[in-house]
Amino acid sequence: MRLTEDAAAPLISFTPQVARVAPLAALGLQLNRRRGPAAVAALAAATLGLLVRPRQLARSQPDNHGPTLRVITLNLCVGRADADATVSLVRRLAADVLFVQELTEDAVRRLKQAGLDDLMPHTQLELRGGPRGSGIYSRFPLSVGPSMAPAHAAQPTAQLTLPGGEAVDLICVHPSAPTPEQAGASRWRQELGALPPPGPRSAVVAGDFNATLDHAAFRGLLRLGYADSAQQTGSGLIPTWGLPGRGAVLTLDHVLLNQGCTVLDYSVHVVPGSDHRAVYAEIQLQW
Repeated sequence: MRLTEDAAAPLISFTPQVARVAPLAALGLQLNRRRGPAAVAALAAATLGLLVRPRQLARSQPDNHGPTLRVITLNLCVGRADADATVSLVRRLAADVLFVQELTEDAVRRLKQAGLDDLMPHTQLELRGGPRGSGIYSRFPLSVGPSMAPAHAAQPTAQLTLPGGEAVDLICVHPSAPTPEQAGASRWRQELGALPPPGPRSAVVAGDFNATLDHAAFRGLLRLGYADSAQQTGSGLIPTWGLPGRGAVLTLDHVLLNQGCTVLDYSVHVVPGSDHRAVYAEIQLQW
């Protein structure tokens, strides 16, 4: 059972890719006069298409009139992401909050040299060495955030206070990957399941979830009362992770918000040096 889940969890991430090639497989079988297998393949292709197609369609969202918050999340690839490019992105998008995973001491130093502290002087950083560090940078004051269960990597939290006095809960997410090197799928599933549900305040939960919409563990988070920014805007098939220089293939990075908030804008950006894309979302808070 354990080995089966450890193998299946990463493979399930490729459901959108399989959905794209399934019709070609059905056509190939039909051309080879293998009608029975072709019919089965066509049915599978149609089912997969129905499963992933809604991710390209924007969803109906609440009509809000609250303040807006612009956030970026980026896995720094063990601190290797280009600091100047990261800060330039923050400046260009006028981001209010930056969530970072795989934050190292050297990356903190380079981000500071690139001017991040001038743009975002308020921080909640937790360094654990190597890829296990994470942090939250903010334009606005931060205080103690929601409590979190211990996890393999740092998952700092904070409560952000906007100039008008509105408070927002922030959680930087980086659960263990579902691989044998990180205790397998059982630990990954446990850490995803330990994330707290949204409370009475607006909340933004962002980071590298090591999970896609095809994973039941991730969809369980949405059932708690969160909405996925990409899914809300019809951008759910835009990939955010892949090999550097080879293009992204999987959508592992997400910005979640409580369902009373509205996503005004969403985009994905290449940052040199990282195997992840930066994810940007402009959110109108529930108020």
